Amino acid sequence: MLGSLPSVLIVPPSLGVNSVKELVALLKAKPGQLNYATAGVGSAAHICAEKFRMAAAIDAVHVPLKGSPESLTETMGGRTQYTWTPLSTAVGQIKEGRLLALAVSTGKRSPQFPQIPTIAEAGFPKAEFNFWVGMLAPAGTPRDVLNKLNSEIQKALAAPDMKERLANLGNEAMLMSPGEFDAFLKEEYTVLGEVMRASGVKAQ
Repeated sequence: MLGSLPSVLIVPPSLGVNSVKELVALLKAKPGQLNYATAGVGSAAHICAEKFRMAAAIDAVHVPLKGSPESLTETMGGRTQYTWTPLSTAVGQIKEGRLLALAVSTGKRSPQFPQIPTIAEAGFPKAEFNFWVGMLAPAGTPRDVLNKLNSEIQKALAAPDMKERLANLGNEAMLMSPGEFDAFLKEEYTVLGEVMRASGVKAQ
């Protein structure tokens, strides 16, 4: 496990909403008429969007794109009304006022943008989602090799310059042993599999 990155719910300023509750009210007033962009079917952005859709009981049209840059462009242009994206990809647009951040997906606020509430603080705790990044090895890799890799990776992540670089990207450390990461993955497959099935996405 390398860490987690908060995703952020963003809208174009032209949409005229300033909070998650205002966005939800707008979506409920226009069921099936507004669009949300994601970085593609099954992406972290899609999972965030589906958890939010189910938690808020809203009806909007999914527009899957090739990646986060395209979802930001479409949302800035007003062709889609909102998107979820890793916070690190939208820092510039948020700071410049081209996009408005309504909430982060994680349980804690981002140190980079402490003014942005969490999705739970915004009233939708069931929409919380940690977008994590990890390193995997082929099945059958000897356990002693995995333990050695894990040890060296943790040393690298603890280096002051690396910690600073990752913090600037909004990364939060989630250090785990290989066994803990195995258990975490199994739980994620179960929980996120249920989310994807509920959204109509077939398991791969």
